[in-house]
Amino acid sequence: MPRTEGAQFPFWSADSRSIGFFASGKLYRIDIKGGPPQALADAPNPRGGTWNADGVIVFAPLPGGPLMRTAASGADPEAVTMLVPGQVGHRFPQFLPDGRRFLFNALGDAEREGIYLGALDGGDPKRLTTSDTVGRYLEPSRVAYERAGTLVARRLDLDREELTGDPETLATPIGVDPSSTPGFSVSSQGHVAYRASAADRRQLAWYDRSGKVLAMISEPDANDLRDPELAPEGRRVAVDRTVQGNRDIWLMDVERSGRMRFTFDGAVDAGPVWSPDGTKIAFLSARKGKTDLYVRPSNSGTTEELLLETPNDKWTQDWSRDGRYLLCREQDPETGFDLKALTMTGGERTSIAVANTRFEERYGQFSPDGRWVAYATDESGRFEIVVQPFPEATGKWQVSTGGGSQPRWRADGKELYFIASDGTLMATSIIASGSRLEAGAPAVLFQARFQGGSTANPAKHQYAVSRDGRFLINRPTEDATLSPITLILNWRAKP
Repeated sequence: MPRTEGAQFPFWSADSRSIGFFASGKLYRIDIKGGPPQALADAPNPRGGTWNADGVIVFAPLPGGPLMRTAASGADPEAVTMLVPGQVGHRFPQFLPDGRRFLFNALGDAEREGIYLGALDGGDPKRLTTSDTVGRYLEPSRVAYERAGTLVARRLDLDREELTGDPETLATPIGVDPSSTPGFSVSSQGHVAYRASAADRRQLAWYDRSGKVLAMISEPDANDLRDPELAPEGRRVAVDRTVQGNRDIWLMDVERSGRMRFTFDGAVDAGPVWSPDGTKIAFLSARKGKTDLYVRPSNSGTTEELLLETPNDKWTQDWSRDGRYLLCREQDPETGFDLKALTMTGGERTSIAVANTRFEERYGQFSPDGRWVAYATDESGRFEIVVQPFPEATGKWQVSTGGGSQPRWRADGKELYFIASDGTLMATSIIASGSRLEAGAPAVLFQARFQGGSTANPAKHQYAVSRDGRFLINRPTEDATLSPITLILNWRAKP
């Protein structure tokens, strides 16, 4: 559909005349007969939505946080669920036929994760079953969900609000995305659509400046491989992977393709960033219910230090080459995604505001000399790359011209790379003089497939740049559109 470029997680209105979707950090609706999309609410990093016959939309604007409700005609969003201790986030809601109650998935520790039944009246949700994937209501009175690679359904007793009876197999095998993104869909008529394979294996590959693949440094990985960060010496790379439902940081050897687990907590550990001397790794962890920042020796020592704990979710971004500052992104309830720098020297940790406008700021990166910060902002209506001085933001220069995300600096600071809106890797020359900066016209390097695509939705960079100018790209090994969708017609439950 025109003007839905970069759309994610589409969902139907109850009358099937409109579609809700997410793009560029917003929740939109669009009529299937045509016309422009209408922005309804902010959704910086969404995880699904649902729309009832009364024109109420329940959606997840963030991976970490409660579900929100708004009107399909537009209204200020308000929370409809509340996280409890041990939960990280609520996501992928689906209204039941009564239009009042809804299913959703809660991520968290083993005692709190699962498929829940919530309601618009704001009562306490009821956990139906433990699961790290989503549940979908299937007539007659069933909840369908994935279990050990099989799509199953169990009877839902709505009076008692609990699942009863033995699971019934709908399909096997079914593809599962480790991030719990739905791999199946159901209709009110009892039809079921699913993929036998999630087609979401990824691997790290070296590219030269012309786009030639030089080498693969990992086997195809089906464990939601993300966030590659090269160590300063260029021999190791830190990534995060989801294994058996638990997201952790892993270290990989670039030359020998070996890997070992680095974090072991039962909560989400992700977003690795190396210290400039390679002796430490900063990362985010949701072990206290929200994402806080930690640091740990890179030799896998067990001593961990809590760097920053605030009421807001935070994500690691970059560590300055002089070791003085850790750049992070924070989700502020008033201004959205902001960039802050945390002091890493001395006894007390203090934070410096880098960019905290009412617009979204992401993908912060220090220049090699530490005097500039490059990042993506949607101040113009779409994400573009800008550069500003640090620590005093005395000016701001736009570098990209047709959309951009995930900036990275060349080792000497004389060039800035970023991903254009069409997935092309771009390069821009940078000349800095005092407090002034001159950016050249963006030049095309090559087009590659990046995990998460070209939009500004991934939480962190999906490529890294070596000191000698090679590009390490986290790329999908298969095209998801080649994986067939299987349709089960007129499914009927056992009597």
